[in-house]
Amino acid sequence: MRGSEFSELRAFIEVAEQGNFSRAATYLGLAPSTLSQTIRTLEERLGVRLLQRTTRSVSLTEAGEHLLTRIRPAFAEMHAAVESINDFRDAPMGSLRLSVSSIPAQMILAPMLKGFLAAYPAINLDIDVDNTNIDLVKGRFDAGIRYGRLIAQDMVIVKASPPSRLIAVAAPEYLSKHPMPKTPQDLQHHACIRFRGGNQQLLTWSFEKNKKKIEIGVSGPLIVNNVDLMVKATCDGIGIGYMAEAYMTQDIAQGRLIPMLTDWSPTYDSWYLYYASRQHLSAPLKAFIQFLRDHLHKNQTAAIED
Repeated sequence: MRGSEFSELRAFIEVAEQGNFSRAATYLGLAPSTLSQTIRTLEERLGVRLLQRTTRSVSLTEAGEHLLTRIRPAFAEMHAAVESINDFRDAPMGSLRLSVSSIPAQMILAPMLKGFLAAYPAINLDIDVDNTNIDLVKGRFDAGIRYGRLIAQDMVIVKASPPSRLIAVAAPEYLSKHPMPKTPQDLQHHACIRFRGGNQQLLTWSFEKNKKKIEIGVSGPLIVNNVDLMVKATCDGIGIGYMAEAYMTQDIAQGRLIPMLTDWSPTYDSWYLYYASRQHLSAPLKAFIQFLRDHLHKNQTAAIED
């Protein structure tokens, strides 16, 4: 097989799995027009149409389904064979693609990036921050980091953070003009900053005390889908925010935010790194998992000593 034929088949697999030329082109590092021409060249060489294209979608023809079924296992085996060479290296190398929601991206990944890349300079780390519950396999990600309750049961999980409470907070400026809420129900009379999740739904505010659980519908002048923007708006006194306590540790310690209703604050689950249970663990992913575990242990030890 000539090099051009190999590239054409690899491009075909990526388009078929992504179902979209733009996403496939991004993953392959090609311009969409170049990728489209590559597929046309493959179809002309084989003398058969492999993909049905519309303005909104890409689907496989019967011939395309047949070809994909035959060549995908062979390409997967070649990838595994190349990856196995990592066992003979002094240090792992290669690419590691992670899909991470916005909170752990800032709270977990950001503090450890410099240390990880210094420890493993031959690893190319590709991080995609996305609050939707993305399909790792379809997106061609090696692993993801998300809130535990959102991870599918068939995934392997690795703890990436200690549990954290969800708490309501406000800036001193806001509380100087409004009374401190004494019960969760009092929040209905306050300006609250609401958060829209990856599924486009507004997140409810949950509270728990003495095994009594309640959810409060709040209102306010601002809705955001970015946690950093919520923290900034809350610090600026626009309204009351509701977030993971661990994400606001510095703002609370320095007095920019004041916790409220802490006796009603439920414990939030940990964030976890996760990957497909049948997945071959690449050397870069193995290295990242161990570094993550060491980083978590170090932070927990430091917290106990403090």
